[in-house]
Order: sequence, then C-alpha cells, then structure tokens
Amino acid sequence: MTTDGAIELMRNMLLVIAQVAGPALLSALVVGLLVGVLQTATQVNEASISFVTKLLGVTVALIAGGPYVLAKLIDYTRNTIGSITEIVR
Repeated sequence: MTTDGAIELMRNMLLVIAQVAGPALLSALVVGLLVGVLQTATQVNEASISFVTKLLGVTVALIAGGPYVLAKLIDYTRNTIGSITEIVR
C-alpha cells in the first residue's frame, strides 16, 4: 500500500464521518441556540427543557436524513472493501 492510498482512505473516512454526523450535530446546535435564546428571554433556566428539545431535534434530523446517511455508509463500505485488493498488493 502506498502512502497516497492510505491518505486517501483517511480523507474519505473523515469526509464520510462529517457527512453522517453533520445533520444531527447541526440540528442540536440550532435547537440549542434557539432554546438558549428563549430561556434567556424568559429567564427560565431549566436544563431538562434544553435536553428534551435537543433530543427531539436530533431524532427528527436522524429520521429525516436516515436514507441519506445509510446510502453514504453503504457506498463508503463498498468502496473500502472493494479497495482491499489494491491495498494488499
């Protein structure tokens, strides 16, 4: 295996991780920001409100983006397993 091949595998891995985790993390960020602003405006500091809304937001994001995430993971797995023959040579 060449150094370029290993770097390409690592680059693809990091790209897929960002694409798979991105929607859930982005929804948690947006929901957390909105809830934080609302809690500041109303002066209600209850941690369970923030947690439950983030949990619901991440769940909705995972349900909505599930097919995309699954397709990305399947493509990455197929490409990685398919390149094993090139790596072993």
